[in-house]
Amino acid sequence: MKQDYLQMRVLELAPQVYVSAQLFVHDIRLAAKQGVRTIMNNRADGESAGQPSSSDLAKTAEELGMTFLHFPVDPRAITEQDVEEFAKVRDELERPLLIFSRTGARSTKIWEMAE
Repeated sequence: MKQDYLQMRVLELAPQVYVSAQLFVHDIRLAAKQGVRTIMNNRADGESAGQPSSSDLAKTAEELGMTFLHFPVDPRAITEQDVEEFAKVRDELERPLLIFSRTGARSTKIWEMAE
């Protein structure tokens, strides 16, 4: 039997909280097989060519029984309000939680600011 695994760089931010660069539909499927329960997207739709829409990613996640949250933040200007809202939301999300942005840096930054 072939073993599936996440074919992307995934870093652990906290117990059962992970960060990654941009996810695609196939990544969502692999994450579901690995037991991820929630995915949070910190990118705005349309940031770059070839970026899948949040609605397409959410549809796949929901078909697989996962929660998908679109929580876009501007990487050049993460505000205190962004951080406060992020902290409230993330504490309510089922884990394991996979958070992503274009490179993962924005997601890591807002996580660290909310700690």
